[in-house]
Amino acid sequence: MTPPRCACGASPPGGQRQWPGRAGSTAFAGLAAALLLVACVAPPPDPRLPDLPEGASGLSAKPGWSVARFAVAAANPLAADAGVRVLKAGGTAVDAAVAVQMVLALVEPQSSGIGGGAFLLHWDGHAVQAWDGRETAPAAIDERLFIGADGQPLHHEQAVVGGRAVGVPGAVRLLEAVHRQHGRLPWAQLVQPAIALAEQGFALGPRLHAQLQGETMLAADAQARAYFYRADGQPHPVGHVLRNPALAAVLRRIAAEGSAALHTGAVAADIVRRVQGHASNPGRLSEADLAGYAVRLRAPICTDWKQVYRVCGMPPPSSGHLAVMQILGLLERLPPVDQPLHRGVPGADWLHAYAEASRLAFADRALFVADPDFVDAPAGGWTSLLDDAYLRQRARLIGERSLGTARPGQPGGQRSALAPQPAQPEHGTSHISIVDGEGHALAMTTSIEAAFGARLMSDGGTGLAGGFLLNNQLSDFSRLPADARGRPIANRAQPGKRPRSSMNPTLVFERRSGRLLMSLGSPGGAAIIHFNAKALIGTFDWGLDAQQAINLPNFGNFNGPTLLEAGRFGAATVAALKARGHAVVEMDLTSGLQALQRTPTGWFGGADPRREGVVMGE
Repeated sequence: MTPPRCACGASPPGGQRQWPGRAGSTAFAGLAAALLLVACVAPPPDPRLPDLPEGASGLSAKPGWSVARFAVAAANPLAADAGVRVLKAGGTAVDAAVAVQMVLALVEPQSSGIGGGAFLLHWDGHAVQAWDGRETAPAAIDERLFIGADGQPLHHEQAVVGGRAVGVPGAVRLLEAVHRQHGRLPWAQLVQPAIALAEQGFALGPRLHAQLQGETMLAADAQARAYFYRADGQPHPVGHVLRNPALAAVLRRIAAEGSAALHTGAVAADIVRRVQGHASNPGRLSEADLAGYAVRLRAPICTDWKQVYRVCGMPPPSSGHLAVMQILGLLERLPPVDQPLHRGVPGADWLHAYAEASRLAFADRALFVADPDFVDAPAGGWTSLLDDAYLRQRARLIGERSLGTARPGQPGGQRSALAPQPAQPEHGTSHISIVDGEGHALAMTTSIEAAFGARLMSDGGTGLAGGFLLNNQLSDFSRLPADARGRPIANRAQPGKRPRSSMNPTLVFERRSGRLLMSLGSPGGAAIIHFNAKALIGTFDWGLDAQQAINLPNFGNFNGPTLLEAGRFGAATVAALKARGHAVVEMDLTSGLQALQRTPTGWFGGADPRREGVVMGE
């Protein structure tokens, strides 16, 4: 794993480095200067640190947006605009999500697309549905998928680049299934904005350009090299009009035939050819795997919080909701911190409590959470991890000094025969939050795993320039199938299995009335858990609006060092945490939070200043 990267005072592409606060507020103004002065911190590699899915590309002030009737929060303005046009035409939240995701496949290809998967929570005014479009492992793989010829686990780069880690994509089939139930406009109409944009071209933005500049493996794929790079090997400059005729052709087929166009026929054959034919790292994906993919409609997990709110999220194979609600539940059962914020930034006392709660949650995550079609939930149900008595027992482990490394618990008093999964890099993603004119809403987190996925591009068999990137989601499985004692790891690779994820699309309700209060989510690999937790705490615990909560500095703990966003915390805070036994690492923590928050007059939207997201609506 490479050491964490820091942006040592460099200006982002296309703009001045600045830290945004709420429009018209000076609450965060002093932090802008601090960012210009921060020294780069580059600690030695540590397997317990997140290998961020996408690097930092600068900061851009976001004002927060107020709307009356409907809103779309998405990671790129072109995608958000496509969604708003659908809502204006009378479409539903799901209709808008189809349009948004198809455009993101074009303009944010490093993060998500038709070659990846997604989780989606939907609220129709009466019930929450949890749709699982997570990738699945090919039928021909086995538990030793990531074990090399020497009997040792492959290094991260060996595992993720090429065909080995490509899973069966599920995003398009997921959207098709949800659209059948909750769509209003014709499917083909919803794909049309992305087709037109792919044909006409779009101006390459600063963030995609920055990601291409920092990418070292994508150009090895001839299809991707011809599309993203100039003849001299440099990425196309910001503003270059990037046209994608291959993707346009594939999307035209999807518009006419639905997900079958991706999962069967010429497109599927081309995906399989590239995966199985990779020169140095072939995979085992087959056309039968693609044709047989099925979306899962699962029961959401809805958890009461602070006796006021009801927070709904995805069940496993996502670990996101369980980990977030364990952290929030543990904090709720600890003595309250008198002043959690100091000058707009979380203080050392509160950060200590949060980090220790996170250690305990991530220890449980490493042992228990995996695809529920393959692994039994502890004590007979996943909510055993959120049981009041269990959380109270775990909270008693948190004291004045750091636990160092926490051990998993025993929900229901039962011992587990499983082994904890060793720490390894995890990646992701993009997030979409939408509320339509009827008050129906969704939160959808979508991914191809690492930035640029498997660094493998398919043209769908068209022979045209461009195309779409394939995921490397199988690398979210444990590299090791068992520990040294032979105990199996829950999240080991198995045929047909869905790898554990941290994606955490979230809907928040008022517990008594059932009224929807918020839709939110973020990219960021395992750090999604901390990014979402921060937004929930900032909004519902500290009384900030969605934009202010998103603007807060990032922090987290993965049962190892305590991570603080570089340049956002004072030396006294760092020293106080170290005095309590924390190993502190300051680094870039590039969230991409999107949130829509109910207000007395409609909705207020927030988008992360660390990426290009916006909120649009009326």
